[in-house]
Amino acid sequence: MKRKIFVGSLIRERREAAGISQADLARRLGISPSYLNQIEGNQRALTAVLLVDVARALRIEVAELSDDGAERLAAHLREMLADPLFSGLAVGPRELRTLAVSAPKLGRAILDLHAVYRRTEEKLRDLDAVIDGGRSDGSAHLPFPFDEVRDYFHDVGNYIDALDRSAEALAASLWGEAGVSYDGLVGYLATDLRTRVSTVGVADAGGDRSRFDPVERHLRLSRGESLPSRKFLLACHIAAETQGDIIEREIASAPFRTEAARAVARLALENFFAGALLMPYRRFREEAARQRHDVEVLSDTFGVSVEQVCHRLSTLQRPAHEGVPFYFLRIDRAGNITKRHSATRLQFARTGGACPLWNVHEAFERPGHFLVQVVEMPDGVRYLSVAHAITKAGGAFGAMRRHYAVGFGCELTHAGALVYADGIDQRAPAEVALIGTNCRLCERADCHQRAVPPYDGTIGVPSGRRGVLPYGMVRR
Repeated sequence: MKRKIFVGSLIRERREAAGISQADLARRLGISPSYLNQIEGNQRALTAVLLVDVARALRIEVAELSDDGAERLAAHLREMLADPLFSGLAVGPRELRTLAVSAPKLGRAILDLHAVYRRTEEKLRDLDAVIDGGRSDGSAHLPFPFDEVRDYFHDVGNYIDALDRSAEALAASLWGEAGVSYDGLVGYLATDLRTRVSTVGVADAGGDRSRFDPVERHLRLSRGESLPSRKFLLACHIAAETQGDIIEREIASAPFRTEAARAVARLALENFFAGALLMPYRRFREEAARQRHDVEVLSDTFGVSVEQVCHRLSTLQRPAHEGVPFYFLRIDRAGNITKRHSATRLQFARTGGACPLWNVHEAFERPGHFLVQVVEMPDGVRYLSVAHAITKAGGAFGAMRRHYAVGFGCELTHAGALVYADGIDQRAPAEVALIGTNCRLCERADCHQRAVPPYDGTIGVPSGRRGVLPYGMVRR
């Protein structure tokens, strides 16, 4: 059954921004003003044909009228309600989606208000430091910089067209179809950017992965970094040296509220360019399709790490040339999500870890393997999930190693394009893991791995019997 599309608020905003009256737009669409009024009031769903007509009439991309934004807003609101502050409030998913669709500005204002509360509460927890510092700069009212940047990349679909095309053009002009090598990057830095590159021992690096001296024009890389990581660091430096104008325009167009968020975004955009330079869009997308998205083969073909390939797959969303929509995440041994990107409907929690039933956690127990799992989220959408453990060496005896697991995948409807789906009946898979975002946000009352009740549930302790959980759940 196809999902109905309710994007009335978006249509109204785009129409008013274009200076078009409701009657004029209705005339262009060949419908009555009252019908359009019902659509803008979310009283009538938008048909697929009319969606295309509206986009054409307003001269915008169809993707701009997608209601995925409402899905994300509803997910963020649901996560907000997991705060114990709202423990007495029972709001179901349907009500949250109605709010997100009908009043998105109000929904975002509620999220902003809660962010103010969170920051103020944290300030009060460290009252002595506040008093000693005597700060009154209003920082308690600002969101976390990393949250701002993650939200920005989510909102743009994890794809920055200007940077992606610039990276592809630079790679084509310098190396053609030959691929980007370490020596090629070093040569470009030396001849075009007057930058000398050398490697230094782990001890001499002082804990830095790279260090640039702008006076000597000398970029030093730690020998503790793998060859793919060194290539990535060189590409990041090229981004910082050559892409400043594009990056600053992107930052200026984004609603960042703090200088810290803009600084984090600057690094993230440099990273985006670096990945696009090492894996140019057209060639990478075509090769990924040809190899059925085998990340080991792609890693070898492009001379990059498996993690870099997984991340790049989640960015292949160039209009009219989209790849398979992937999600990508990285977690540490404690279950903390350290990276998260999604071109799918899959939503990650802003805070906390991921569902313990997800195979990304099991990857630590089986290093060297790629684990494949079919999962189903509470909204009924199924995904092919692939997980793999990685270790980042320290580069010297006694140096600390970093251990992570990466997870990537796509909706099951796209799984046939992945080599990892071979042997899986996509219409009726033998095993499906019922997972959630995390325990606070999961609606599944009968999960044997549940750590805490969901935000909108209450517990009841049964008399005379004991189950896997010490309590049962009572839905309001």
